[in-house]
Amino acid sequence: MAKKITTQTHNLCYSRSSDGLELFYRDYPGPSDRTPVVCLHGLTRNSRDFEDLAPLIAGNRRVLSLDFRGRGHSDHDPDFTRYQPPTYAADTIKILDDNDIDRALIIGTSLGGLVAMIIARDYPGRLAGVVMNDIGPEIAPEGLARIQEYTGKTKPVTSWEEAADQARMVYGDAWRDLDDAMWRRLARRAYRENADGVPVADMDPAIGRAIREAPLDLGDVWELFAALKPVPTLLLRGALTDLLAPETVAKMQQVKPDLAVAEIPNRGHVPLLDEPESLAALDQFLKKVP
Repeated sequence: MAKKITTQTHNLCYSRSSDGLELFYRDYPGPSDRTPVVCLHGLTRNSRDFEDLAPLIAGNRRVLSLDFRGRGHSDHDPDFTRYQPPTYAADTIKILDDNDIDRALIIGTSLGGLVAMIIARDYPGRLAGVVMNDIGPEIAPEGLARIQEYTGKTKPVTSWEEAADQARMVYGDAWRDLDDAMWRRLARRAYRENADGVPVADMDPAIGRAIREAPLDLGDVWELFAALKPVPTLLLRGALTDLLAPETVAKMQQVKPDLAVAEIPNRGHVPLLDEPESLAALDQFLKKVP
């Protein structure tokens, strides 16, 4: 661990990746006799997406909330082709090793859930449980096309009001019942001020180039999902999602009959994890993991 800054609720920490990048994560102290939780965010997001959930969980167990490379306070990668799920999986394991954590329970939103599947395959025995937030082995083409269209391509904004409006434009179909105050909060999670005090997207724009240009070969993704067979797993699906088709969920349940599934009403891709239905499903699932 390179650096650690203590706040009232959690520690702001940095580790060094195997290829020399500084990786940021938030460490919420909790009881040491229970399996720690690791929160992994989505493609263009960062650890602030878990700023409400992490303190709730930390009442019962330690929580680490990570910024993948290229997001938040983690270093940007000079080689955009390394913005790939296997890289994020290796970075996650490095942070766990730096904290002497042998086994963890992962809450993975979208990309974070895919990273959890890779860890299950490539680092067997390291996972005590997985929560997959609106992600599966198959991504619906319309959802993938939407993500490719906006990632790394959003226009610059000049104020926090414009940042909130842009967030509403990108995610409005997924989060249809949010008030103006919540959109302002979500903007603060996805943007941060530059040296001139202007909000900018808190991610490397090259991430968009990576998903459009860098080839990704994970092999048979259903075999990747099958690596979760021995791992207790909860799937959260937004009822309005354009990324995770009902047919895919049904097939996931055939591959893993003990898969727990909760559908979150009035949410697309992805549930925010503050919905009563999400919190109830998470609470029930976490109680089953020591």
